[in-house]
Amino acid sequence: MRPTSISKVSTVVALLLSSFAASGASEYLFKNGQLITMASPEPIHADLLVRDGRIRTIGRDLSVNIDSRVIDMRGGYLMPGLAEMHAHVPAPNSGQQYRDDVLFLWIAHGITTVRGMLGHPDHLILKQALMNDEVLGPRLITSGPSFNGNSVSSPEQARAMVRAQKTAGYDFLKIHPGLTLAEYDAMAQEAELQGIGFAGHVPAAVGLLHTLELRQRTIDHLDGYIAAMVVAPDAHGERARAGFGVGLTPYVDNTRLTDLVRVTHRAGVWIVPTQTLLENSSSGETAEDLISRPQNVYLPRTVLANFSRRAHNAISNDDLGLEFLALRSRIIKALHDGGVGILLGSDSPQYFNVPGASIHRELESMVAAGLTPFEALATGTTNPARFFDLEEEFGQLRPGLAADLVLLSKNPLQNITNSTTIEGVMIRGRWMDKRMREAGLADIARRNGGSLAK
Repeated sequence: MRPTSISKVSTVVALLLSSFAASGASEYLFKNGQLITMASPEPIHADLLVRDGRIRTIGRDLSVNIDSRVIDMRGGYLMPGLAEMHAHVPAPNSGQQYRDDVLFLWIAHGITTVRGMLGHPDHLILKQALMNDEVLGPRLITSGPSFNGNSVSSPEQARAMVRAQKTAGYDFLKIHPGLTLAEYDAMAQEAELQGIGFAGHVPAAVGLLHTLELRQRTIDHLDGYIAAMVVAPDAHGERARAGFGVGLTPYVDNTRLTDLVRVTHRAGVWIVPTQTLLENSSSGETAEDLISRPQNVYLPRTVLANFSRRAHNAISNDDLGLEFLALRSRIIKALHDGGVGILLGSDSPQYFNVPGASIHRELESMVAAGLTPFEALATGTTNPARFFDLEEEFGQLRPGLAADLVLLSKNPLQNITNSTTIEGVMIRGRWMDKRMREAGLADIARRNGGSLAK
């Protein structure tokens, strides 16, 4: 199966890809601004030269070659592209147009790397097509189809599934709820033999401590942490299994958190909080508040209608939700302060987490939890590079690294909301300026029956 050619998709996004492919410029010089290198929390006044998709030189008053395209930063701030570490690339049955729109929304919001958390065989083809610039979108690192109570029926099947996904070429295994302890252990043992990591949820039958013992690569959504802070959580029945522990919030023993942080750090397990996903259901916002968010213009009407139905059925406005979110923030801060690696992820495009836009909300949530703006940005830049062992590929502004860049008009280190002041994005050395970015966003909004908020 081959990736769909550009000519088969008649959208502005496809035209942008055509212009990228036809571009003769291989050298770009960014001048008249400041660089947020992510090597330190202070911007530096310097120019940056890109050649053949890589950062080549950083320095003062770099000379302009005759073939260089000069990007005037106009006093702005150039930083590394961000990572969305809990993403869902649309499956083929969602339609190619929706998939391409999601990919564009990610890069238009400065996301140049995504970790796909629910893989499909087509995503392996897409991954290579993205790197070949045949499809416009971020670098993709993808799991295979998930291990869950429906896909796995025995320890032997779990082992076979691990071997099949390793052979197919997936980057890691995705864990969903529903696995028995025996199935989980068989999966973990086979994964170690095959040299492939596993990440995602904490199955109820397994529990957080055993998951940490077996060194699951990431625990997403803070799954299992609240239950582990409660004495005999199963005594509370359905409360123990609902909403990542929201019903258990009143019963937590806060003194347990210190040991959980210590054990997590010792295990080397990373955390992807996806705080915004839980804020969407527990912050006290009404269904109407969620539905009226301006960024929803980028969602297909069918997707938005599905979210709307869920919101009207599930929104809770009691104080428990706010207490739950405050507890999660304390857990995030304690983990961070205890040396546990935090990774930026919002679970887009899920439940009102519009691709791209939700990552900037997640940055705000990390700062609200107590991280500094620099520390929050690190969760989406240097931390993912460390996690993937790709520090020589992306995550900083440094000669030799991939030219995945975001130009902002305002300094996000002063106010994290400035991460949204995007003037342009460079993806694999291809420059998308503000005009091209806005044209692509407007095209998506028009096709979904909306218009851009002023």
